Amino acid sequence: MRLTAYTDFSLRVLIYLALHPEPRPTIAEIAQAYAISRNHLMKVVFDLGRDGLVATARGKKGGLRLGRPPGDIRLGEVVRRTEPDLALVPCFSPARQLCVITPACRLRAAMDEARAAFLDVLDGYTLADLVADPDPLIALLGRARQAEFAAGG
Repeated sequence: MRLTAYTDFSLRVLIYLALHPEPRPTIAEIAQAYAISRNHLMKVVFDLGRDGLVATARGKKGGLRLGRPPGDIRLGEVVRRTEPDLALVPCFSPARQLCVITPACRLRAAMDEARAAFLDVLDGYTLADLVADPDPLIALLGRARQAEFAAGG
C-alpha cells in the first residue's frame, strides 16, 4: 500500500506544528523546513483546518497551530481523512468491479482484512507518539538554527 503525497504532507504539517507550538509557524516556514512546495501545503492546511486538525490565525501573531492536542490526533484518522481511495484492489469499489471472478473471489476479503489491520495499527499511534523525542526532529527541521540566526546568534 502506498500513501499519497497529500497524506504525507498532511502528516508532516501536523508533526511540525506539534514540535513548534510557539511562535506559530507559517505555511512558508513549514514548506521551507521540508523543502516542499508552499502551494501544495496551502491546500493541505486548508483541508486540515476544515477537519479541525489545524487552526489558523491571521495578523501579527498569526500562523498555524494544532486544532487539538497531539495526543488526541490518531494517525489512522488522518490517513482516513486524507486518502481519497483506500481501495487496495478495484473490486473494493462497486462501480469498478471489472474482474470476472469477483462473485467467487476471496482475494477481496484478504485485502480488506489487510487494509483494516493497517488502519488498526495506525489507530494505535497518536501525533504525540511521533514527537515524543522532539529534539532530533527539531534539529533536523532547522527551526532552532533559524531562531538563533534571528536572535543574532
